[in-house]
Amino acid sequence: MAITRWEPFQGIERWEPFYWEPLREIEDLQRRMNRLFERMFPSGDGGVSALAFIPSVEMEETAEDIRLKLEIPGLESKDLNIEVTEESVAISGERKSETRTEEKGMMRSEFRYGRFERVIPLPAHVQNNKAQAEYKNGILTLTIPKVESEKKKAVKINVA
Repeated sequence: MAITRWEPFQGIERWEPFYWEPLREIEDLQRRMNRLFERMFPSGDGGVSALAFIPSVEMEETAEDIRLKLEIPGLESKDLNIEVTEESVAISGERKSETRTEEKGMMRSEFRYGRFERVIPLPAHVQNNKAQAEYKNGILTLTIPKVESEKKKAVKINVA
């Protein structure tokens, strides 16, 4: 006679009162969001351990142009790559870490290092061939003139 393991609940189907088709969609959405965050905030171990370096941006739109200011401290202008299209601005670069060794005591760093890329959609079409950039004290300032058709012109209308 063979000995078999007794599993008294083997024939009972697991009851999951909240598991229905929308829950599968939520789990699928969660997996997609996890993959998105892993791409945005990479870490060396394949997980999400620390935020990647993403520069902060200020945008100002005037009647004549669009001005962008990006906070990118710790880089030199030669380390920046700026591409302007008629509809967006793409800025990329790399903040390289300094290699130091501490013989005594402890070293702690909260600086973020690594490659970054930021694409900023513009609210109007611009003349990308006339864009000007200035990098001073860790602030990148871009001035991009709008195309003539995007400039807001006021027209006086007479009421009869």
